[in-house]
Amino acid sequence: MKRRTPLIIALTAGTAAAAAVVAVTGPVTAQPADPAAQASLAATKADALVASRPAALQASQHDTFQQGKVISSAGMQYVPYTRSYKGLPVIGGDFVVQTDSSGRTTYTSVAQSSPIGELSTTAKLSSTDATAIAKQQLTSVKSVEGTKLVVVAPEGRTAALAWESTVNGVGAEGVSRLTVDVDAASGKVLRTYEHVTDVAGTGSGWINGSVSINTTLSGSTYSMKDPSQTTLTCQDASTNTTFSGSDNAWGTGVGTSKETGCVDAFYVAQQQTAMLSSWLGRSGQNGSGGAWPIRVGLNDQNAYYDGNQVQIGKNTAGQWISSADVVGHELGHGIDDNTPGGISNGNTQEFVADTFGAATEFYANNPNDAPDYQVGEEVNLVGSGPIRYMYNPSLAGDDNCYSSSTPSDEVHAAAGPGNHWFYLLAQGTSGNGQPASTTCNSTTVTGLGIQKAIKIMYNAMLLKTSSSSYLKYRTWTLTAAKSLYPGSCTEFNTVKAAWTAVSVPAQSADPTCTGSTTPPTTPPTTPPTGTACTGTNGTDVTVPDAGAAVYSDIAISGCARAASSTSTIAVNIVHTYRGDLQVDLVAPDGTVYNLKATSTSDSADNVSTTYTKNLSSETTANGTWRLKVQDKYSADTGYINTWTLTV
Repeated sequence: MKRRTPLIIALTAGTAAAAAVVAVTGPVTAQPADPAAQASLAATKADALVASRPAALQASQHDTFQQGKVISSAGMQYVPYTRSYKGLPVIGGDFVVQTDSSGRTTYTSVAQSSPIGELSTTAKLSSTDATAIAKQQLTSVKSVEGTKLVVVAPEGRTAALAWESTVNGVGAEGVSRLTVDVDAASGKVLRTYEHVTDVAGTGSGWINGSVSINTTLSGSTYSMKDPSQTTLTCQDASTNTTFSGSDNAWGTGVGTSKETGCVDAFYVAQQQTAMLSSWLGRSGQNGSGGAWPIRVGLNDQNAYYDGNQVQIGKNTAGQWISSADVVGHELGHGIDDNTPGGISNGNTQEFVADTFGAATEFYANNPNDAPDYQVGEEVNLVGSGPIRYMYNPSLAGDDNCYSSSTPSDEVHAAAGPGNHWFYLLAQGTSGNGQPASTTCNSTTVTGLGIQKAIKIMYNAMLLKTSSSSYLKYRTWTLTAAKSLYPGSCTEFNTVKAAWTAVSVPAQSADPTCTGSTTPPTTPPTTPPTGTACTGTNGTDVTVPDAGAAVYSDIAISGCARAASSTSTIAVNIVHTYRGDLQVDLVAPDGTVYNLKATSTSDSADNVSTTYTKNLSSETTANGTWRLKVQDKYSADTGYINTWTLTV
């Protein structure tokens, strides 16, 4: 238990930072104008920070660090690192250092939650035996890419020495490219990582109609090879042969033709490349001006990305499913795979890919596949319409709201809360020309538009580590919004409101925003003759460590009665030691109702609960009610996240 220092004897107010954040102070220097110079400066400054081995990195004496390519976005630099332990790669040891244009560290995102400590790197199990165990994870095996020793260090678990193999073949869910980590002492499978993630010439596609595509001329032969993004091709999946011909006209408009399927797919890929450049400043899907072959002809009602290619299958009518949201989604997996931390974990990868499918469809703005937030509506995969509905996931049987079971749901079903969040962030509850969308907490959200939404999403992905989850994406997107739009809290508050609206709870690592703001949420309107009079305040209020009380107000109007004897106060306060906090409700007439007392033994995080109070002595419910919060002990900090009053 931590020793608590009461307010009355505290001489100075301490500060506490989230474990994932490293604050670096220093004078602001003139920023280099050249983007390459900014990236170089970021690399140098990040290396200097890492060399100092700050506590947030969870480094042991045997750790070394390998810097990756610096990624630039919206004036910020993201410097990814991998980790080695006694010369062996650490799976789960990655982290990202974010710097501003002056090279100052503004944020660090670290996968590990504790140092590795002392670990033997001598294997008891042979590599041959480990490979045999890895192969048993698939129904049939076509090839093994290799086996090597690694250290597996999952967040919150003890590190272990393991043999890592990548096996290709067929698993229970179909085609598979599976990385398997086998404990080098016991032979236990510690981790599996599936790489297969499903779902200017002229061309005639069956989905996109007559379109313009950029092809390559070599001698007298044209081919479906992008002239500037040369790793982007469209091929026949049966032979892995790039489509070619003596003229520059492609496809027949018939959906069962593979060449026609390639027209649609190649067009979508090039539209996505343009979107990445124009909206996000990213060079190609892999971040280095490249992509992967797209292969049309998979004999399955499916499409997938596996790290080396995109395979496009067909619907039950035999038509190739190369729509903007499907191809954009599969290439979105590739973007996810080629940002820090690799493909998103915690059952978030499908919603992440869906956001890129939607953004690609909106950027292309093709009248034959009008922009919307349905997934696969054009391809009619199994004859029953769209695969997913981002504005209302429940229409496809998926959850609209996050719960503790979401991380263990089937991966596509688990996309529901993330898709719902992205829709609210982009379009809001009104839909702004798209379908209206309800929330899980009965609030109203005003959207930012899809361009801002995907920009926030992408910059959050640049903070991603291998320990990603819904809860971490909340923190990363809030951090991204704050970094992208300094001096404004509108974007930040909209991100926050949208996450809260799909029941993803506040986290102790969430940043706060205190700049100018236009509140993005509106409390539910109570009918004058209704029986419930309710209001919500979702604006952050910082609670100073061992400091004065702070207040958050809700004005109730149109409630022509006394307050109820069973009034409820739903409170969400983010704090790293909730026992420090005294929480009160102050009525419009000044009467104080205590909700929570301090406790020196309650060391848990956060106050997230609903209090019931008899407020019937307040004969007039209308007026300004105040939530009063005071931190009475030093060493921990937090903020009022949101609260709802029903009188």
